[in-house]
Amino acid sequence: MSRSYSQTIAPREDNVGLGVAMMALAILFFTCIDTSAKWLILAGLPAIQVVFARYAVHFILSLVLFIPKEGMNAVRSKKPWKEFFRALFLFGSTVCNFTALKYLPITVTTTIMFAVPVVVTLLAIPVLGEKVGIRRVLAVCVGFLGVIVVMQPWGVGFHPAMFLNLCALVLAAMYFVMTRLLAGVERNSTMQLWSSGLATLCLAPVALPVWVWPTQVMEFVVLVAIGLFGGFGHIFATSAHRLADASILSPVVYIQLFLAALAGVLVFDTWPTIWTLAGGSIIIASGIYIWQRERHKAA
Repeated sequence: MSRSYSQTIAPREDNVGLGVAMMALAILFFTCIDTSAKWLILAGLPAIQVVFARYAVHFILSLVLFIPKEGMNAVRSKKPWKEFFRALFLFGSTVCNFTALKYLPITVTTTIMFAVPVVVTLLAIPVLGEKVGIRRVLAVCVGFLGVIVVMQPWGVGFHPAMFLNLCALVLAAMYFVMTRLLAGVERNSTMQLWSSGLATLCLAPVALPVWVWPTQVMEFVVLVAIGLFGGFGHIFATSAHRLADASILSPVVYIQLFLAALAGVLVFDTWPTIWTLAGGSIIIASGIYIWQRERHKAA
């Protein structure tokens, strides 16, 4: 490892309390991203513009935070193709998720996305070469059962936009798999700049021609804030994993269901249905079981 590379990596610390607090704060920011996106799209702004703002502000924030400290080394990647696909998967997941938010309650989109660890478990077999036992396979099946309960393909609550949510789910899982592959290989700054910068460059030719200027000050504030939520959310999540083990931080993600339900009630005056709560409970139970098995395997 070169001197310039090692100097950019902060050492691991053992501070579980602060790590959990930072992860909870990251989850709060992630909930604010979805809430802001839904609010802006319902206000009449194009979904593609909202996605562009989310990444453009994140990219500017990353430039301001990392370039003065690390220079162009922050942009140089040891695995450019993996960085490219990682950024592409995150970008595609965001586009699908934001578009689905226009039609679906935030609690529904959030609950379906809780199945990401379930899909990651499946993808880890061919991509990461991991061996998954029969118990985790059964947990994966139970997790998908929870997704079906939330979607209710048999009832009036079903909406075609849920297929977009499923696409967002799969792409997000692929993003996390690529993040695992790059862990310990790339700088945090490099991953932040590539994921936000590539999305910004790809979206600019599409988003700028259909740009709609906000008519209210609050719309403009939220349009900028959504990128700050994304940038700081990822920074806090990365910092949390430096302070505490992933096995401790993983269950913290599930507080987002309660935050999303609170946002739905306060901002959009929509309450989670019994099907969303039931399916969410099944998905969370499956995710916690998979987390426990992975923790036991690591031990």
